[in-house]
Amino acid sequence: MRAGRLACALAVLAGCAAAPVSDTRIPTQPEGASGWIDKPGWAGTRFAVAAAHPLAADAGYQVLKAGGAAIDAAVAVQMVLTLVEPQSSGIGGGAFILHWDGTSIDAFDGRETAPAAADERLFLRADGTPMPFGDAVVGGRSVGVPGTLRVLQAAHRRHGRLPWAQLFASAIRLADEGFVVSPRLHAALAGDRRLRESPNAAAFFYDPEGRPWPAGHRLKNPALAAVLRQVADSGADVFHGGPIAEDLVRRVRAHPTNPGQITGADLAGYEAKLRSAICTDWRAIYRVCGFPPPSSGHLAMMQILKLIEYTPLLSPTRADGEASPDFLHVYTEAARLAFADRAAHVGDPDFVSPPAGDWSSLLAEGYLRERARLIGARSQRVAPPGQPGTPHSAWAPMAWQPEGGTSHISIVDADGRAVAMTTTIEGAFGSKLLADGGTGLPGGYLLNNELTDFSFISADTQGRPVANRVQGGKRPRSSMSPTLVFDLRDGRLVMSLGSPGGAGIIHYTAKTLIASLDWGLDVQRAIASPNFGSNNGPTLLERGRFAQPVIDALKARGHLVNETDLTSGVQAIQRTATGWFGGADPRREGVVAGE
Repeated sequence: MRAGRLACALAVLAGCAAAPVSDTRIPTQPEGASGWIDKPGWAGTRFAVAAAHPLAADAGYQVLKAGGAAIDAAVAVQMVLTLVEPQSSGIGGGAFILHWDGTSIDAFDGRETAPAAADERLFLRADGTPMPFGDAVVGGRSVGVPGTLRVLQAAHRRHGRLPWAQLFASAIRLADEGFVVSPRLHAALAGDRRLRESPNAAAFFYDPEGRPWPAGHRLKNPALAAVLRQVADSGADVFHGGPIAEDLVRRVRAHPTNPGQITGADLAGYEAKLRSAICTDWRAIYRVCGFPPPSSGHLAMMQILKLIEYTPLLSPTRADGEASPDFLHVYTEAARLAFADRAAHVGDPDFVSPPAGDWSSLLAEGYLRERARLIGARSQRVAPPGQPGTPHSAWAPMAWQPEGGTSHISIVDADGRAVAMTTTIEGAFGSKLLADGGTGLPGGYLLNNELTDFSFISADTQGRPVANRVQGGKRPRSSMSPTLVFDLRDGRLVMSLGSPGGAGIIHYTAKTLIASLDWGLDVQRAIASPNFGSNNGPTLLERGRFAQPVIDALKARGHLVNETDLTSGVQAIQRTATGWFGGADPRREGVVAGE
């Protein structure tokens, strides 16, 4: 990987429950499409950082070049992403971090939490019916207690090498001097109908006539620079107390139409958690490690991959590595089964007991072989959840709701330590609230709308509670799937990867694993290959990427096919014979930097 390429990038289970009612809606995409940029893939020998924006990748590169560890680079990358990709992630949100130190994996949970005062009526109107989703998002009601800074600090204290303050230098400089608005950010601003309702956000992201700043406009963010200086000097606690916290609480609670419940005590009391990663063997060659609940990502993704493994395929792929109708049929049927289990069983483990007492029951071979028998010659369209082992779960399946955007960072440092970090403020531009940290300066950081990841409806008509219902102090279920892959034969790291994309994250990450490690594509070609999936509804195919005979073959098997934009943003780094090869999704602006 060379600086020239970076500079160039800068320019440019068994079913026993009643089947749910079919949902034929196309899931809303968290962030709209903004074009296609062909990416070459980047080869290197020593270290690499893959991030969603060239300036963020460069910040990570500079840290690694200075001898920093993978987690050091992750801090630097996230701070720049807060500035240059504000629609997707930032210090007003949360993150999951998988860290490999060469011997063991740590799973750092920085997921946002519900305020202590929140309860299952949070998103219900006076008549007891759920609020319209869009109305719930905008304002203070949807804001969860942020966790990004506390989780990064926890991971840095355990694994960092460079001083904390040094890792903020790039972001502070760019916020002071300004950065060039990218085509993707411009498109996101132009397409957002609600951001202008927040006065300070409107004044910052749009010109005086209400037009989004054009691509190429240099945008400074003095409020964010001031906040980051305080965090650099005093650590994450300064964000969770004092003037910055007071400003956040005021903006949430004083929202004129949709106030929230966060208090100073909620912010001060937030804790990042160290959890145990879940590692699952696949194809008798790889060990795939991912995040446990409150993430549903690894469980759903590995259910899909194992169900495919247990289901005979007539023709897994075409000669050129593209998905065949046989493969797409089996994949999307497996996905329906996995998403049915996801809706029925997964929630914050501090509030929700796993089925049969162990989350790994959802990945048990006997259970999945029974579930695989439900995959027949014709599509189920909607699959029922299963019950792995005993005692049986008493949860009600959660109804489908939209899920938001995100960003992903993959890093390998010169000593072979690795990070897979997926980070989010939920929907595009979060709650639409821009906080200036009490500085009174233009700009700032966006607050998340993470609480809308909870089920708006707390129980079914039989009175069974939904696992992912709102409760005070609870972390909402997530689809984020930061993933580290290892070779079962020698234990070496094979790949770090993940993606943004709401519930689609699960499919985008699974597809990249399949296309690269099973079909033999290099990771860049694997990322660029057509997206597909099902969230236990229609069969989703990336618009314009599948030939009509493939679509016709799926319809002949009973699939309800919907072609739509599936705007993944996969970042991945894969081991090669000479070092590392990184890939970035052509559907977004990401790049890989390293040497």
